[in-house]
Amino acid sequence: MGIPARRRRSLGRPRQRAGADARERLLDAALLLFAEQGIAATTVAAIASRAGVTSAMVHYYFKDRDRLLDAVAEERLLQAVTGVWMPVLETEALVPMVRGLVQRIVAATERHPWLPSLWLREIVSEGGQLRDRLMKILPFEAVRHLIGAVAAAQRRGDTDPDLDPRLVVLSVIGLTLLPLATLRLWQVLPFLQGVSREQVARHAEALLVSAFSTAPRRRAKPA
Repeated sequence: MGIPARRRRSLGRPRQRAGADARERLLDAALLLFAEQGIAATTVAAIASRAGVTSAMVHYYFKDRDRLLDAVAEERLLQAVTGVWMPVLETEALVPMVRGLVQRIVAATERHPWLPSLWLREIVSEGGQLRDRLMKILPFEAVRHLIGAVAAAQRRGDTDPDLDPRLVVLSVIGLTLLPLATLRLWQVLPFLQGVSREQVARHAEALLVSAFSTAPRRRAKPA
């Protein structure tokens, strides 16, 4: 006697046909929920519900929660970070390098609205569940290139010698991702109400570009 058709369908691939994009929709749903409420507070059932599929589909595509997090880091976060940072390697001029970096960060947050909040919750915060995963795969050669460009400008006397080249990347992130991730919080203050992401972008670019394009200040000689 053969296996009934209904039982045959229950073996292997889940019966639900979610379409060829089911895996992508699951990743999208996971990213949005992780950004909204954090990874620890997000269940597999919630991800499946947001994607419009059953929990069985999550396990089919990712096997377990750890593999889902690996996929989020490698296929979504890394893609966004690489798009921002790798063009740094294409120029040696410091000011265009920094200007382009700021513009790409802001553009990435427009394409991926989950990016600022997810970065704050799961990468910067202590115990963030994506931190170690992302640190293993980040394109650090681009960061090293930026550090080298700042150091070279200092040797030429084109940039303030008191700048620490290693901290420039923190300044870039601190002036872009941090205010964008906390914009809603700070807008409860009367003097920050109405600040837009475009204004944050212009401010960050102007501040950082001016730091590298003005003549370095001269230290006063000791009396």
